[in-house]
Parts: sequence; structure tokens; C-alpha cells
Amino acid sequence: MRISRRAAAISPFYAMEYGRRAAELIADGHDVIRFNIGEPDFGAPPAFLAAARDLCDGRPLPYTDALGSPTLREAIARFYSDHFRCDVPARRVVVTSGASAALLMACAALVDPGDEVLIADPSYPCNRQFAESFGAAVHLVPTTVSDRFQLTADSVSAAWTDATRVVMVATPSNPTGTSVPAGELAAICDVARARGGRRIVDEIYLGLADPDGSHPDLPPRSVLAADPDAIVINSFSKYFGLTGWRLGWAIVPDDLVEVFERLAQNYYICPPTPSQFAALTCFGEESLAVAEARRTEFRERRTLVLEGLAAIGLDVPVVPDGAFYVYIDVSSTGLTASRFCDRALTEAHVALTPGKDFGVAGADRFVRLSYSVNRSQLSEGISRLARFTR
Repeated sequence: MRISRRAAAISPFYAMEYGRRAAELIADGHDVIRFNIGEPDFGAPPAFLAAARDLCDGRPLPYTDALGSPTLREAIARFYSDHFRCDVPARRVVVTSGASAALLMACAALVDPGDEVLIADPSYPCNRQFAESFGAAVHLVPTTVSDRFQLTADSVSAAWTDATRVVMVATPSNPTGTSVPAGELAAICDVARARGGRRIVDEIYLGLADPDGSHPDLPPRSVLAADPDAIVINSFSKYFGLTGWRLGWAIVPDDLVEVFERLAQNYYICPPTPSQFAALTCFGEESLAVAEARRTEFRERRTLVLEGLAAIGLDVPVVPDGAFYVYIDVSSTGLTASRFCDRALTEAHVALTPGKDFGVAGADRFVRLSYSVNRSQLSEGISRLARFTR
């Protein structure tokens, strides 16, 4: 039977493909260290789990508003004010079924067939798939080590054409764990706004970013402080560890609130009701303390990984400042990134993700390692990579 051209054109998500192969090895009795997937190992905060258990008492859990529970929208708005030092009215908060739904709706709202979307290369692969699903021509803009694998105002300006409608920025980024400096991010938004383009800024890992000096204990400010009309995407998955509960949000300009509401009504009716109710606990003092302790733990894991890779002789040309990824240059081994990942999995039982998952620029040289596993697994995985590279 025929399938759509859209479905036929979508590439595999290689992080998941290597995860499947790792699962097969595990099923055969092998111990596999899984550095391939970006999923925090901590799970949901205890207060969230307690609330989720309480919700299973037989009470009705009906649909909420398509834009999400008003109480949760207000809580997210307060979180942005307190944590990211940026005032956001609750009416502009859209609760979604994971950040993926927020990105899907943003692309549905903004692009038509033939419109161009600028995305950094390397970048999270699903972002370009979302845009292309609605007929967009995705322009992957090559980035460099000197720019920390991120877009700049100059690169966006040079890539912009008459067909460009949207620039999509992720800070911190998957796969590199690097951030765009605040001034540069504001300049990118200025370039796009001056040309009548929309700005989608993926802040999914912002809660796991290092402080930028403006506040010693908190992550950097949201892009909304510099560009109030940017479309911001965020999630409960990474900072709060709610990956499987599928809950995210978008903050959109007033002119897009009703558009997102209609899209949500038709695409998925509303976000998961139990997840929304339990997620209110994420903004309590107990859960925020848990999330901040985990942010500290990720920074300490990063140090362990960087020191371990340096001892092996594997180069990380740009030190990350957020998320839980390092982007490793494996060209010194004489292997392509894909061959390195294939052999590391089959010979050392370490699962990684090759650069081809994230774009074209440097795809044969770079490998992503996720340090979202515990320290004992990190140490064991680095030891296996050391024996493998020797």
C-alpha cells in the first residue's frame, strides 16, 4: 500500500535507533551503557509522584481547556517571573502535550508550503521534521566551533532570503549543550524582526543552563526579556524530569493565542489532565529544590565526562554550558562518526548518537554523548570507551 511522500521522506531518529539496538543487546544479556538518549535518570520529583498517586482515586479527570488548566498556566507565568526574570501574562501561556506538540503547533501556525525556516546545523532533528511536515523548506545554517555551534546575527542575516519566514534557535542546544550569549540572541531576534520574520526560541534546556552572571543562583533570563513577541518553547521533561508524562508549554504573542487554541482543539483536544494537575507541585519549594539539586549534579557529571574524555584523547572542541550533552570530535580515531558509534555499541556496549542525526555540517566527525545517566555508569562507560579507542 502507498504511504505519503511526507512519511517516506522522514529520516530515522538515530538516537532512538541506537536505543533500539541497545535494547536488543540488553535483551540478549549484555550490559549496555546508554549515552544515546537525552532522558534524565532521576524521574519525576517526589511531590509530583505523590500527587499523581492521589489522582488515581477514581475522581473524574475530564478534558481541560485546550490551552491547558488556567491554574497551571498561571503557575508557569509565575515561574517565568521568578526563575527566568521575565514577566509573562498567563493568557499567553499555552500548555501542550509535551514540547513536541508546542513545536508542531508553532510550525502549523507559521509556515506554508515553500516558506523557508532557518535552523542551526547541528540541531535537534525533529525541529526540521516538524517544519518540513508543513511544507517548509528548511535551510540548515552551518555553525562553527568559534560560534559555539550556534547561530549568530551575521549568519542569520546572510542566510535570510525573501522566502524566509521563521528562524528557530535552541539555547542551550541539543546536541551540543551550548548556549547563545544573551546579546547575540537579542541581535538574532532583531535581524528576524526587522525582516518581518517570526522567532521560535527553544528554551527546553534553559532551566539546566549555567548562570550567566546576571544572577549567581539562577539560569540565564528568557529571550522574552529582549524580545517579548518571540515564541518560546519549554517543557517539564528535562528540568523537572517528567519525560513520559508528556507535558510542555509555549509562550506566544497575543495574536497567536487564539490560533494555538484552535490548533490544539483539533490536534489533541487538550494536554493530559492528570499530568497537568500533578505538575502544579513542580512549582512548590520542595520540587524546585529537587530540580536545582539535579542541575548541580548535571554540572558535576559534565566535569567527570570532560575529564574522562580528555584522558582518552577524545576532543570536545566546545565546552557545553547547559543541558546534559557533549559533542565529541572522533576524527582522530580514523573512524567516521557513524562507524565509531556502530563499533562502540557492538564492541564496547556503549550507545552513542552519530552527528548525522543532527545535520550535515560535521556529521561525519561528531558524536553526541548524553550524561543523563548516573555517575557509576558514566565512569564505566568512559572506561569502556578508553579500552575501545586503544
